[in-house]
Amino acid sequence: MKSPLKVTFLGTGTSQGIPVIGSDHPVCKSDSQKDIRLRVSVLLNWDNYFYVIDCGPDFRQQMLRENCTKLDGILLTHEHSDHTAGIDDIRPFNYRQGNMAFYAHKRVFKALHQRFEYIFETENKYPGAPTIEENVIDKNSSFTLGDKEVTVVEAFHNDLPVLGFKIDDFTYLTDVKTITEEEIEKIKNTKILVINALREESHPSHFNIAEALEFIAKVKPEKAYLTHISHLMGFHEEVQKKLPENVFLAYDTLKINI
Repeated sequence: MKSPLKVTFLGTGTSQGIPVIGSDHPVCKSDSQKDIRLRVSVLLNWDNYFYVIDCGPDFRQQMLRENCTKLDGILLTHEHSDHTAGIDDIRPFNYRQGNMAFYAHKRVFKALHQRFEYIFETENKYPGAPTIEENVIDKNSSFTLGDKEVTVVEAFHNDLPVLGFKIDDFTYLTDVKTITEEEIEKIKNTKILVINALREESHPSHFNIAEALEFIAKVKPEKAYLTHISHLMGFHEEVQKKLPENVFLAYDTLKINI
């Protein structure tokens, strides 16, 4: 029997987070905790396994908030800063556990080598720098985390390929603008789908809410959760009232069990 998977939404915001620095937008002034959004990420936990999808600039804050003292690995959807800028903060896990397993496309590792050169030094590496074990994956990959199989799904963020992940009956996709029918077939009828929905207006590299709902209708999950949300979407409570009964606006610290 499969162990139940627990998913914690560490962050549900877009690249600037909410509130946006210096913004007078009403959502950025909201008193509701559901309108405060760190950069997008989720924590996956079952048995004594802990994995994170994406490691953005709020990673340290997210790990402290969840009192996460063990982390078995990090899966990266793509190389943009709101998904990778927290890599230096894996060091406390390194000190306790050793190398951290990362799973990403070879293009993403190439970008990380350029931006975090000191991490990947092979000679005269700075003492105390993070240590990473590179696991290269692509849309044709399937691999195991602990005792669970992971299916990799490819989508496009404008014209940049990004990876999503299906684990048991849970599928996580973010920063999606287009996805092929072949890739959609991999996740048809997943029980829980997480998908990005930036705002109401169209955007060149992200689903807006109408596109996200159309995608959900095609995949037909039992439940869907929207993430990577900008302040332009509106107040959480007001948006939620407009959604279909099986679609939910995710919020930071939300926990679901699959």
